[in-house]
Amino acid sequence: MSASFLITGNLGYVGSVLVPWLRARFPHAKLIGYDTGWFASAHTSSGRMPETLLDQQIYGDVRALTAAHLRGVDCVIHLAAVSNDPIGHQFEAATAAINCDATTALATLAADSGVTHFVFASSCSVYGASSEGEIPEEGELNPLSAYAKSKVAAERQIAPLARHDFRVTALRFGTACGFSPRLRLDLVVNDFVAGAVASGALSLLSAGTAWRPLIHVKDMARAIEWAGTRSGDPYVVVNVGSRPMMLKIVDLARLVAERTGETQLLMPDKPAIDGRTYKVDFSRFARLAPDHQPQWTIEETIDDLTANLRALDFRDPAYREGGLIRLNALRRFMAAGALSNDLYWTDPRPHV
Repeated sequence: MSASFLITGNLGYVGSVLVPWLRARFPHAKLIGYDTGWFASAHTSSGRMPETLLDQQIYGDVRALTAAHLRGVDCVIHLAAVSNDPIGHQFEAATAAINCDATTALATLAADSGVTHFVFASSCSVYGASSEGEIPEEGELNPLSAYAKSKVAAERQIAPLARHDFRVTALRFGTACGFSPRLRLDLVVNDFVAGAVASGALSLLSAGTAWRPLIHVKDMARAIEWAGTRSGDPYVVVNVGSRPMMLKIVDLARLVAERTGETQLLMPDKPAIDGRTYKVDFSRFARLAPDHQPQWTIEETIDDLTANLRALDFRDPAYREGGLIRLNALRRFMAAGALSNDLYWTDPRPHV
């Protein structure tokens, strides 16, 4: 395949897995990365830097992306975003500007520039809190955070842009997990395994009664490959994950404690109730993408994370205050005067 892919946010947790994935699947494709560099230095692998597999790396804020960047591009894979609820809570205006406004602007540019596929990384968090059974894509949206609200708004604004020669796919991913060359530890599975490996203790921050759909980061790459090459309807919104990877948080914690060995499970004295709880129906994804279904089990994910963290000699019991928590990384840049409150670099040169 000789298509050209532009991947925004390629220096993040998902992008650092996606780039090698696409290069392996499409050795002759042109791969272009576009990233502002917030987390570029958070490389957690002894292997090759993923971006060396690109044909071109561009450093830039997604809010500044122009039609010139899309010249000759066939598929835009849009990962760049303010990536979770804690960051969205602290930077609510920037979250809306980046996750919604910039997404809409980019999709509009893509539609006008001859791009044929636009893949948007959305989230199952759009369902927020639900007492229903497994929620289909047409189910009620109840976003509880600035992050989730920005994803809902972006979906609604890019959907009308789709047409027969511009396929738009919104992938509502479950909560990401698994090892990446740029690991994040502010994701529930990764957090639990990090605690078990670093200190032999796993701390719940809530009562653990909430349900979460989970998906390995490599299975996210598998789904993105499908979305970037699919045929069919101009616009598709789809829940991406699998029923076996849907667990209650407390059951996940117990499983991590069991598989990591001699791990103490610490429950909070006064457990908070996490309002974000949802089960999700993945039948549409199974029907549309039978050859790109998730392959990783939760047990394999835990074991692989454990092995990789131990290989890195990971022993930081204070990891929740460390740089592999995305909000901490941004706060440190701000404390150094390198990043503004609206999440622009104060120095226009790349920070990598």
